Amino acid sequence: MNIASAGNAAQATEAVVSPGNERIVEAMNRRYEAGFVTDIATDSLPPGLDEGVVRWISKRKGEPEWMTDWRLATYRHWLTMHSPEWAKLRIGPIDFQAISYFAAPKQGPKSLDEVDPKLLETYDKLGVPLHERAKLAGVAVDAVFDSVSVGTTFRKELAEKGIIFCSMSEAIREHPDLVRQYLGSVVPVGDNYFAALNSAVFSDGSFVFIPKGVRCPMELSTYFRINARDTGQFERTLIICEERAQVSYLEGCTAPMRDENQLHAAVVE
Repeated sequence: MNIASAGNAAQATEAVVSPGNERIVEAMNRRYEAGFVTDIATDSLPPGLDEGVVRWISKRKGEPEWMTDWRLATYRHWLTMHSPEWAKLRIGPIDFQAISYFAAPKQGPKSLDEVDPKLLETYDKLGVPLHERAKLAGVAVDAVFDSVSVGTTFRKELAEKGIIFCSMSEAIREHPDLVRQYLGSVVPVGDNYFAALNSAVFSDGSFVFIPKGVRCPMELSTYFRINARDTGQFERTLIICEERAQVSYLEGCTAPMRDENQLHAAVVE
């Protein structure tokens, strides 16, 4: 679970240099290479959160009725909870009605071959190439842009070993029994304030299934990119390893430099 602020990162550079923290100061002063914005047409919800928004997200993702009901029950539970008081984070109260809960490129790709060249260029800049000839060797990547997965690499190669690696949206539609069995089994919807919020409005993330006794032949990774202004990103990732199965999973998240804070509230199970 991350509360990400890109706009004021430069304010922390006046650290006292003492023995042992030179590398920390160097990292704090380093130029933020991922601070750019991708100029791309976007469909997004207006800011605000109510049951109508929760229903809209579920309908947009083509979810079954049980998933919509799960979201709504979680949203109603979230309304009874209180935002945590952070011990050391110096941030003001979050206005959850000022956040857009869904944003996606207008031309959503059906496959990697149809991904907008601007998106391919974006991930190239981030060091996460998606096009066929430049894929990261030995790493399968699910690329999530704002609220949607725009491409997943090495799916066919993994499927040959019985491994499922796809977006969470696709998993809910194509593997509903697995999702229904395991979703919320590690991080219950009432675990904490942000877990409940995520459970109500999550958009995309990755789904992984490794069959019994299978060792995944490559690392799996999800890269989350926030691009749209005033948009929250609510990733939901579910990793299922059967008995004696093995997998290595990692993820990254970046956002443009803006004056306003942006929220990334994630649940990984």
